[in-house]
Amino acid sequence: MKKQLEFQKNDVVPMQITGYTAQGSGVGRFRGAAVFVPGAAQGDSLQVRILKTEKNFAYGRIERIEEPSADRIVSDCPQSAQCGGCVFRHISYAAECSAKEQRVRDAVQRIAGLDPALVQSIVPAASPERYRNKAQFPLGLDAQGHLTVGFYAPHSHRIVPCEDCCLQPELFTKAIKAVQKWHTAAKDSVYEEQTGKGLLRHLYLREAMAAGSVMVCLVVNGDRVSREELLVHLLREQVPGLAGVVLNTNRRQTNVILGEQCRTLWGSDSVTDTLCGLRFSISPKSFYQVNRDQAEVLYGLAGQFAGLTGKELLLDLYCGTGTIGLSMADYAGKVIGVEVVPAAVEDARKNAQRNGIANAEFYCGDAPQIAEKLRGQGLAPDVIILDPPRKGCGEALVHTAAGMQPQRIVYVSCDPATLARDLKTFAEDGYQLQRAVPVDLFPRTAHVECVVLITRT
Repeated sequence: MKKQLEFQKNDVVPMQITGYTAQGSGVGRFRGAAVFVPGAAQGDSLQVRILKTEKNFAYGRIERIEEPSADRIVSDCPQSAQCGGCVFRHISYAAECSAKEQRVRDAVQRIAGLDPALVQSIVPAASPERYRNKAQFPLGLDAQGHLTVGFYAPHSHRIVPCEDCCLQPELFTKAIKAVQKWHTAAKDSVYEEQTGKGLLRHLYLREAMAAGSVMVCLVVNGDRVSREELLVHLLREQVPGLAGVVLNTNRRQTNVILGEQCRTLWGSDSVTDTLCGLRFSISPKSFYQVNRDQAEVLYGLAGQFAGLTGKELLLDLYCGTGTIGLSMADYAGKVIGVEVVPAAVEDARKNAQRNGIANAEFYCGDAPQIAEKLRGQGLAPDVIILDPPRKGCGEALVHTAAGMQPQRIVYVSCDPATLARDLKTFAEDGYQLQRAVPVDLFPRTAHVECVVLITRT
């Protein structure tokens, strides 16, 4: 029988914070049990109130800071403690980068059983502020009936008002204020999740940062909104670089933000950005990295690891809209991309055509199944690019990729734990990690990307 905790809910206990969880909460121990504390900083000496207990760990909140960590700073965002997005806004950016680098090292050592020295220093962002080129704001009403724009509080659908997020461009703030001004006149109803009634659901914004152009998309539970001409007029008047105003219809009772149908109220239904010297058209439903500058760093490292000479066959699995593979096309003999989302495959083909790239082709289907099919056809890629979702590749795809016997595998990961799990499987198949470089694409949040080079032993 496991030993029970020696404390209970509502107890206030002393604690030294020694590290962070994957979600960015501080970790301390009391009488042998781990306690997870949001908003805590490594090095803090705290009094912590226990909020919830499990079999061998607990959750708490800061009751009092006895001695602050040397890393602790005052958050410059009044909403950061409520919205839960910027879990590291209370520590210095240098300390945040150190924590993320350590998280990758720990995963490589503990899960993959590899030397943590293979993980190189993290590449920090040039600026941790105003980097996001996409925002999805749920809409609500305050007590006075005014339109509320913000983010859901953690583990809830309660909207925390936030008209100026420090991670997003100031142009987005101008768009929010224009939409709120329009709503004061239009007075359209706001969607209620419980009943499925109401019109206005989300405000969805995208910016092509290289050009400074902005697309405003209003997601509604219907086909029209009131006073559409006024909405367009206010946005054109108040948002410099406005490229288009789009109405997206989503009548489904779902957490999925965008519906299938879009109608352009004014201007263009997309914006065009430049990434790694290539032009990409970004519509409301297109996938595009939210931190353009750091994406260029990430893709540059992936290109270095690929080691292309102009003759290789490059297989790009989970290719999305083709950004990574297309960024390497000039240095490869041929690029084959595989993606399960049909719209993304269509975007990838258009992006290749838009940039005059003739040596790239794209297949729509599940990456493991298509990879196995290509392997059965005798396809022998020299280099494989893997950029899976957070769940990682999994055993089936790892075995298939290794079975193709490429010279090099470049793995772009958004989750250190699943990356480390897959690295362990690759090692069993004769492929060994050579080096890994964490890249901070999402400053102030818990997320960290990593690009790794794997070669056949």
